[in-house]
Amino acid sequence: MVQLIGQDTLTRLSKEAAASPRLRKNHNFHANNDAQCHRLLNALEPGTYVQPHCHLDPHKEETLVVLKGRFGVLIFDEDGNVTQAVVLAPATEHFGITIPVGVFHSMLALESGSVFFEAKAGPYVPIAVEEKASFAPQEGDLECAAYLQKMSKYFE
Repeated sequence: MVQLIGQDTLTRLSKEAAASPRLRKNHNFHANNDAQCHRLLNALEPGTYVQPHCHLDPHKEETLVVLKGRFGVLIFDEDGNVTQAVVLAPATEHFGITIPVGVFHSMLALESGSVFFEAKAGPYVPIAVEEKASFAPQEGDLECAAYLQKMSKYFE
């Protein structure tokens, strides 16, 4: 079935993200988690915490292209030092990024209604313990809010 992607799609997804406890919502275009190519829209709202992580599977490099809003992307070394901070937004110098395998990264929604398109190899495999940054709190930990605030300072 042909699926058109329009402003109404992005608006609907952002509203669902805002209503979600995690302040995130994705819309998959791939048929199921076993698909060899994953293509999806991902809406994030300010205040969501994406634990810094990397992907170790040699086929799991990911590409993100911002369609609406603004995101801050942080790249970390293995000790948790920020090595790069970049703002991504449509119709600007930097509107997308490809993150290689093994690179620790996280992102923040810098404004409400922010949505990006993501592509990476399937099948879906949850992030393994060794792929989660040990230098950052895990999602749900009490320290998440303080760590998110620390990450936000790179984009003030």
